[in-house]
Amino acid sequence: MTNSYNESDQALLNNLGQRIRELRTKSDLSQEKLAFTCDLDRTYIGSVERGERNVSIINLQKIATALNVELHELLNFKNE
Repeated sequence: MTNSYNESDQALLNNLGQRIRELRTKSDLSQEKLAFTCDLDRTYIGSVERGERNVSIINLQKIATALNVELHELLNFKNE
């Protein structure tokens, strides 16, 4: 999948994806189980975790709710 994100934007998406993956694995959830709980497709969750999607705020809220964390906790990472 190709995109037109600059290096900084791509780093942000990658860091967000890593954070979601970290919280998902801490919760002992598969991508499939998280996706089902969020009412999103498993392939969508995978692409978010790989930093391939510019995920909407609504979907971020769905993911946070499914992970039993506050929305701001998804964004609790240092973007480098």
